[in-house]
Amino acid sequence: MRSEPSLADGLAFLERHIDLEATAGISAGQVEGLSLEPVHRLLTLLGEPQTDMPFVHLTGTNGKGSTAMLISRLLQSHGLTVGTYSSPHVSSINERFGHNGEPITDGELADALATVELVTSTLPDLSFRFFELLTAAALRWFADIAVDAGVVEVGMLGRYDATNVVDAKVAVITNVGLDHTDGAPGWRERVAREKAGIVKPGATLVLGETSTELRPIFMAEPAGQVLVRGEDFALTDNRLAVGGRLVSVRTPRAVYDDVFLSLHGPHQAMNAALALTAAEAFLGTELDDEVVEGAFAAAKLPGRFEIVHRQPLVVLDGAHNPDGARAAAATMAEDFAHGGRHFLVMGMLRGRDPIAMFDALRASEADLVLACTPPSPRALPAEELAAIGRAHGVPIEAAGTPTEAIERALMLVDDGDAIFVVGSLYIAGEVRNHLVDQ
Repeated sequence: MRSEPSLADGLAFLERHIDLEATAGISAGQVEGLSLEPVHRLLTLLGEPQTDMPFVHLTGTNGKGSTAMLISRLLQSHGLTVGTYSSPHVSSINERFGHNGEPITDGELADALATVELVTSTLPDLSFRFFELLTAAALRWFADIAVDAGVVEVGMLGRYDATNVVDAKVAVITNVGLDHTDGAPGWRERVAREKAGIVKPGATLVLGETSTELRPIFMAEPAGQVLVRGEDFALTDNRLAVGGRLVSVRTPRAVYDDVFLSLHGPHQAMNAALALTAAEAFLGTELDDEVVEGAFAAAKLPGRFEIVHRQPLVVLDGAHNPDGARAAAATMAEDFAHGGRHFLVMGMLRGRDPIAMFDALRASEADLVLACTPPSPRALPAEELAAIGRAHGVPIEAAGTPTEAIERALMLVDDGDAIFVVGSLYIAGEVRNHLVDQ
């Protein structure tokens, strides 16, 4: 008798395939030769699940995870069942697959991966990547549980991302920043062209990027309607509140005043404006004020300014590029102002600019930075990061793994101090799991 598929078997199947998140990644200058044909052929044999529901599709250098979560909550609060696909995860791969805010169960994920593995065995002429297989499993699961709407976050860039098999009703581009690019002249235009590739004919594009130089790239795509930040929708108020922000947003259909958002950081208010505009475009109507208030008040996202300890204060965030790091530093200064000392637990992947990250995080102002080595094949060793920091005037010491670094920090702090863990979701995930286990 055939045994039930196990999650361990499914994860082993995934790990036999190239994982671009864990290895080299894809930059905007390395898209030649990429194709969506493998994932399209796989989905054809899986029954074309990407055609079974309407989608909101999101890309952007920063903010897409928070925006996707907020859109999902808004649609769910308006009576839809919602499937959410995001990446990367913090503590468990199950987090990438959501149904009405709850992660997929181990059994459901095992079944989805087993189905994908069985179908790939009939396509011996094709080689698949980790993320393509995971995306196919998510779309098949969404179809199996018959969600009303899918909210899908791009893995890297956009045009050739495996998620771009969806024909989204609404496309959201949060911003264009320095990430997944070599930084050579013209990088912003190259990144913008790849991100613009998620816009399908007739879709509504919600555009958070405000650069006038990049605007023609997005306007060249075949959108049915383009809603531009600062013109068609705008954040009109953004104030610190206990436990989050008070935000006011003007959209094409309504004005939402003094809505409490239970996420930390001034940048989250713009994510809220994007989410409100996208949800309106998807539903074709203004949103109910009380429903919006309920959805935003219940918002939460692991590893994004997540408080995991209070005395001393320990805050986790996955900021991993200079734009994200600047937003993170501003959030720590405003939302988590305190009278004690300030410690950073920080690590990075190779390919990032350590000095730009130190400057963005105001690391030279910290009482101490504990450098750690992220659990990734692309990790920059703690000793190397510490040496760069010392040469740049940062008070820093190498502290081994993220677990060793947080333990070292906890030995040094008093109850009134704060520890900020930052640089990668790989680091946030390991520290989160370690503190939860304790």
